[in-house]
Order: sequence, then C-alpha cells, then structure tokens
Amino acid sequence: MNNVMQQTATPESVWAILQEISQTQKGTEQIVKETAQMQKENEKKWEESRIDFDRRMKKLQKQLGDWGNNFGEIAEEYFYNSFESGKQNFFGEKFDEIEKNVKGIKKDFKDEYDILLINGKSIGIIEVKLKAHENDIPKILRKAETFRVNFPEYKNHKIYLGLATMAFYPELEQECINEGIAVIKQVGDAMVINDKYLKVF
Repeated sequence: MNNVMQQTATPESVWAILQEISQTQKGTEQIVKETAQMQKENEKKWEESRIDFDRRMKKLQKQLGDWGNNFGEIAEEYFYNSFESGKQNFFGEKFDEIEKNVKGIKKDFKDEYDILLINGKSIGIIEVKLKAHENDIPKILRKAETFRVNFPEYKNHKIYLGLATMAFYPELEQECINEGIAVIKQVGDAMVINDKYLKVF
C-alpha cells in the first residue's frame, strides 16, 4: 500500500492537497472570525439592552417612590389637619400645641416625629403611615426614648404614643393595643381614635 501511495503522490498532487488545506484553513479562520464578530455584536446588543432595562427600572422605581412619598404626605397632612382642627383632646387630655415633622439630631438618637401634641405635662407622639405594618411597632416604641434624649426639657413629661395610618389590619391593631399605642385611623370622612388601652411611656 505504501508503494501505491508513493506512486500516486506527485509534487503536483501534494501541492493541490496543500492548496486545498490552505483554503479550508482560511475558510475556517473566516468562519471563526465572523462567529467571534457576531458574538461580540450580540454581547454589545445584550449589554445595551441590559443598560436600557436598568435605566427603565430605575426610572420606574423613582416614580413609584415619588408616588409613595406623595401619598405618605397626603396621609400626614390629613391626620395633622384633623388634630389641628379642634381635635386636640387626646389621651384624655387637652393639648395646647401641635407640631409636625420635628427632627431630633442627637448622636445615636436621631429620629423624626411626624406629629407632636404638647401641653404642660404630656407629649403625644404620633407616627403617621400610609400603610403601616407590625414591623413599625418597635420603631414607634423607641420614639419615647429618643424624644427624651433629643428634647431633655420634656424629660419629666408623660409620653403617649399613637399610630395613625390609612390602612389598619386586625393583627396590627391588636399589636398596638398590646403595646399600649393608640390606634388612629380614618373611617369615612372622620378620624377615629382608640386610646382605651393607652400606656404612659
């Protein structure tokens, strides 16, 4: 068989085979090059799509955040106005002053108090939420502590806590009752307060 191969393998045939191999190699290299280019273009398109998707998501999240903030401000304004318009009898007491969005800035005790009701011996701290959750309860309870640190001039005042939200559900309402926090909600056009189980903090 080697003899046959030797007989048929002429310089011309070898050259022809080499030329064919060279052409095949060039064709393969071109395919690899084109495939790499296509992959690169696809990766670029995918990256552009991902960037565009991320941009759209951030814009949507911002819009949702803005809407949430706006609705939160509406809830806060509603409850503040309800207290201000002659409804300052609260926790069995009459409050002389009402303040909103009061900030405490003492180190490690920074806090914000949505609505404050003040008289000569008591402070009512009202946390306002568009839609509150049970997870908010510990934060509300801590406000009695942070308030006394931020405003030591009221350290001898009794502190009452209340949660005002446009949407109460039974478990949340019961948790407020268990902790001695007043339940403040909107029923129709009226603000309704349940302070039957209120505690002094």
